[in-house]
Amino acid sequence: MPKVKLSRLAYSRSGDKGDGSNVGVVAYTPEIYAFLKRALTPQVVKQHFHAICCGEVDRYEADNLLALNFILHDSLGGGGSESLKTDAQGKTHGLGMLQMELEVPADLRLPG
Repeated sequence: MPKVKLSRLAYSRSGDKGDGSNVGVVAYTPEIYAFLKRALTPQVVKQHFHAICCGEVDRYEADNLLALNFILHDSLGGGGSESLKTDAQGKTHGLGMLQMELEVPADLRLPG
């Protein structure tokens, strides 16, 4: 199976929730969303962010929006007012998520 960057399959939005970052991933098509529900697990996201996410990763599904929302607990060094991290609000975590490469089935139709 070929590897494809998540950015070819979806777009993202991110921000902070205290000491955790909130990353939403929105699929471009219903078929891609079905694939992401299987492939983009909390464990896969935790591994991708292993260097910054010290806590658990929770995933919430919003089927009507073709979206998955991830909470990366303990990933902001204490949050905006406590952290010395460059991005203590998690604004770049969405872009970081989109850099992830996933093995996609050959028959999955990609946009563009």
